[in-house]
Order: sequence, then structure tokens, then C-alpha cells
Amino acid sequence: MATAKSVKDVSPHEFVKAYSAHLKRSGKIELPLWTDIVKTGTFKELAPYDPDWYYVRAGKSFSPLWAQAHARFVWGVCDAQIYGGSKRNGSRPPHFCKSSGSVARHILQQLQNVNIIDIDPKGGRRITSSGQRDLDQVAGRIVVAP
Repeated sequence: MATAKSVKDVSPHEFVKAYSAHLKRSGKIELPLWTDIVKTGTFKELAPYDPDWYYVRAGKSFSPLWAQAHARFVWGVCDAQIYGGSKRNGSRPPHFCKSSGSVARHILQQLQNVNIIDIDPKGGRRITSSGQRDLDQVAGRIVVAP
């Protein structure tokens, strides 16, 4: 008897690839005009090379490892620390910098517009039941190697 797979039962890498492809294929999320020229953080020198980076960033929000570590996870713009990195300061020591809060905010607003996440009364955003169902359907389509 086959059991239904949830987000926590699949490989995080495979899930992010499948969910970002699902977001792109569904056409619910609109790419902003600035995605090909924007830097994703002050520590970056260039825009991302991958043309689908916006969908991948949105898909990474629901990574199974992140969901397992934080069962009561609330999304917010302060999560820009996750995608931060080291800023090279020439001959001076490097320092950590956050990624762009504007990109994180725009992705959260897009996910909220398609009813995947909703505003939490305690602050931040939480996944909706329809969003969780959508995630589980994508996870169910992934073939897990034994």
C-alpha cells in the first residue's frame, strides 16, 4: 500500500527543483521586470546567471530541511539572512551582509497573492491549508529512490 508523501519525506534538493518548476509552469507567480538586472544583495557584484532564480528562491522557502527544523515556521522579510554572504572589502577583512529584503518581500507578496501563505496574527506569514496541499502534491510526484 502506497502512502502519501509529504514535504518532509522527499529530498530537499529534488523538492526545490520540482516546486520551482511547478511555480513556473502554473503561471500564478509573475516575474517582475527587474529580475534580469537586480543584484540579490549588497555583497553581490552581478545579477544571478540563472534566468529562473526567482522561482528557485520562492521554492527554497519551503525546503523540507527548513520545515523540519522549524515546525512552527513563520516567514518574514527578516529571513534575508538565509541568503546572505560574505562581502569582500578588498584588503580589509570580509564581513557578513544580508541579502536583499526587497526581493524577499516581493516573493512573499507573490506567494500571498496566490494563497500559498497568509498573514499570521502574531506576525510574519504562515502557510495556508491549500498551500500545504499544493506542497504535498508536488512532493507526491517526486520519485524517491530507495
